[in-house]
Amino acid sequence: MKTEIKLSKRLKMVASYLSKGTFFADIGSDHAYLPCYICLKDEKSRAIAGEVRKGPYKRALETVEAYQLTNKIEVRLGNGLDIINYNDGVKELVVAGMGGSLITQIIESGKEKLITMNRLILQPNNAAHLIRKLLLDLGYSLTHEEILEENNHIYEIIVADKINNERSQWNPTEMEKQLLFGPILMKENSPVFFKKWKMEKQKLIKVIHQMNNAKNIDYEKLAQYETQLKWMEEILS
Repeated sequence: MKTEIKLSKRLKMVASYLSKGTFFADIGSDHAYLPCYICLKDEKSRAIAGEVRKGPYKRALETVEAYQLTNKIEVRLGNGLDIINYNDGVKELVVAGMGGSLITQIIESGKEKLITMNRLILQPNNAAHLIRKLLLDLGYSLTHEEILEENNHIYEIIVADKINNERSQWNPTEMEKQLLFGPILMKENSPVFFKKWKMEKQKLIKVIHQMNNAKNIDYEKLAQYETQLKWMEEILS
């Protein structure tokens, strides 16, 4: 038996939102470290580790075999949620370490597979607003948001549950603003949150300056960015 798996701070936070004894799928599993970590700690848990490329798929197989977890973790080769069958009965889903656009695409294209999934734990490397919008459209309630810094990168983790949440986080009059910043993160306004949006504000100022100096100006896009800049200034004030 190998030594205990050491996850990154980011993946430990993702892991902390998986329910005890759950059966989950980890899409883009990258060596299957997360499923192995969970299944070693929780004897009742089971997992499917999905990989789209043969190299990572083989490495995930090797990790699962090395930790003697072949009876608890099944490694599957395929694209996104295509690896999940309707009769699997997967209860929770993890998609971590990808761009927000790709995660949104994976969930959108396989949304019919979500029928048994009570919880989605998503960790985009960017464009988290796209994920929040999709979750809203799919009828999931945003129950937790985390923001953390690791190795000079800032990550957001979004947790959504299939529940009727009467204390909805969404404010109809501030929907677009909440989609951008995260309704829960906005309320908490942590130092990491502040740091992220201070950096994003500087990037956006440069983009707006470049657009204003362009020969052909996209005024609709420019107005959108100027609105977002105003929101950032409000958040940071």
